[in-house]
Amino acid sequence: MPRISAATNAAQRENTKRAILNSFGEILYTRGLPGLTMTDVAKNAGIGRTAVYNYFADMGELLVAYALDETERFLKELREGLEGIENPIDQLAVYIRLQINDLARRHLPPGPAMRSMLSPESYAKLGKHVQELQMVLANILSAAIAEKYIPQNDIRELAMLVHGSLSSSAGRTEDAPDEQTRERQILNTIRFIQMGLGARFDAEGNPVRLDSEELAPQLDSAQDESARKDAA
Repeated sequence: MPRISAATNAAQRENTKRAILNSFGEILYTRGLPGLTMTDVAKNAGIGRTAVYNYFADMGELLVAYALDETERFLKELREGLEGIENPIDQLAVYIRLQINDLARRHLPPGPAMRSMLSPESYAKLGKHVQELQMVLANILSAAIAEKYIPQNDIRELAMLVHGSLSSSAGRTEDAPDEQTRERQILNTIRFIQMGLGARFDAEGNPVRLDSEELAPQLDSAQDESARKDAA
């Protein structure tokens, strides 16, 4: 069995913990959560089963740690992606693209499945962390409304529309036959969601305020149908 070595004990512990989390994520992605055991995680990580229990008491604790780790990683990517982008509709495009990429590479179980595995305290801890991510989207949508890029509406309903569209499109982009097709599907999904929220664009495709005189004619029926097929 391969050893996970590092210069110091602290570094070795961190490397071992990272190996466990990566192993859990790999199996979760390929097999899903049902039937997944700590022994599976240890074997895939190349370490002893006892070592896994030195870091995580049970599968529920491991699931929370993985979900928190993935959320923190995504938040870091999102903050970096949004840096320097001021227009909220362009920010929304970044959010959608990163979410599509993230959903395609990790398969966390849905909320009800996670709730059934976790203690109320663990589930609440996870929910508090996820709220930070939800606030990023809420702030983008609030800014888009305040700056008149989309019509006034309930932020929670708009967020549900965004995430509903994302969930249905992630698998489709993952199954794209080539990178060019995948990129086209992502761009169509971005525009489909933006326009579904009420955003409008000029002739160059730049977002414009709803009271602007620079509104371009919107997608013709053929283009609109193509976007719906790729994004739905």
